[in-house]
Amino acid sequence: MDILIKIAQLFLAFTLLVGIHEFGHFIMARIFGIRVEKFYIFFDPWFSLFKFKRGGTEYGIGWLPLGGYVKIAGMIDESMDKEQMKRPVSPDEFRAKPAWQRFLVMIAGVVMNVLLAVAIYCGVSWAWGESYFSNDDARWGYDFSEAGHDLGFRDGDRFLTIDGERVDNINEIINALVVTEGDRTVTVARDGGTATLRLPLERLIAMRQRQEYKDLFVLRMPFLIDSITAPGAAALRPGDEVTAIDDCRGAGFAQYAEYLAAHAGDTVTVAVVRDGEQLTGIRIPVSDEGRIGVVRRNPYELRTRDYTFAEAIPAGFRRAGTMLSSYWEQLKLIVQPKTKMYEEVGGFIAIGSIFPSHWDWQDFWLKCAFLSIILAVMNILPIPGLDGGHAIFTFWEMVTGRKVSDRILEGAQYVGLAIILLLLVYANGNDLYRFFIR
Repeated sequence: MDILIKIAQLFLAFTLLVGIHEFGHFIMARIFGIRVEKFYIFFDPWFSLFKFKRGGTEYGIGWLPLGGYVKIAGMIDESMDKEQMKRPVSPDEFRAKPAWQRFLVMIAGVVMNVLLAVAIYCGVSWAWGESYFSNDDARWGYDFSEAGHDLGFRDGDRFLTIDGERVDNINEIINALVVTEGDRTVTVARDGGTATLRLPLERLIAMRQRQEYKDLFVLRMPFLIDSITAPGAAALRPGDEVTAIDDCRGAGFAQYAEYLAAHAGDTVTVAVVRDGEQLTGIRIPVSDEGRIGVVRRNPYELRTRDYTFAEAIPAGFRRAGTMLSSYWEQLKLIVQPKTKMYEEVGGFIAIGSIFPSHWDWQDFWLKCAFLSIILAVMNILPIPGLDGGHAIFTFWEMVTGRKVSDRILEGAQYVGLAIILLLLVYANGNDLYRFFIR
């Protein structure tokens, strides 16, 4: 059932994003009086799942979920319909229009995907606000995994800066560490002072490839007492913070719990901080279950910033801009061999895996916005066959006043389709390798 929910979310998101993208080309073509012969979500080689014709345009849903397309009259596109180019030019064809109009038609799909992401972020900000755990609240620092210890972190460290920049949103700390083209310098608060760690790129790459960043650190949970449940703990008070149990000091709640479990049935000496004052020598019996008769309190609260409708609009633009900038930086790192991020490029399995195994509308819309940004960035790349490839030829015509020949456009389209096919094979091959072999 879990996999079906993931597939349903992926299919719904992909249908929405492709439909919006192709609608951008469609509506801009119609604005300039250009005839659109087909409007398809997904590709339809040999047959389609559903289709109908209205106003001279065939609308349909294909069976191959690798994208979508609009077939614009008088344009060399993925349909490779060269026969139409041999006929006399009609006034309602793409090739009959001035270069600036053709350029706008080409980039309209990308613009629609960016606008969709902005609209989603505006809506999510208005409906749910913006929630995050703040690094400022991590007074007790973090507990690190073995991979974190290998990088030089110690349990209890608290992040201060990364490459001199302060980070507040805890979720952004991981992104700051793994999306990099060089070493990182991290300053942490440690034992009442500070420590500076230099994280080599090679080790960050290894951590990223093994996906060890997923559990690199967690908020350290202090042993704060919320209430007393056993007479043996009567010397303690709600609000006390346990700072030591026997010789076990400066630990988090998990470590103290392990110590108590190992001393079940014994009596331990507890030290606490109460109203800013250190109290020591408190003798507490440990039950046979390894407990001292108190209920722990969680001091961490999810911060949420709520937005009015008017405030949600600039917040949506800001979040979309941040995501667009972040993904562009990641894309630049992919083409740099030293970062080895090209090894992490994924296909449909990787995309589907970002969706949770349960339905959460807030999470779904955030994933849609993220994928819409990706679709926009990928399509604007100057690769023949993509919108960016078409746009670059048209832009050349606008600058020089010379139109690129149909023969060159046809050749570029074949090259672009080959590049796209190779990228699809590579990305989905990476998925299969990670799923079945790694």
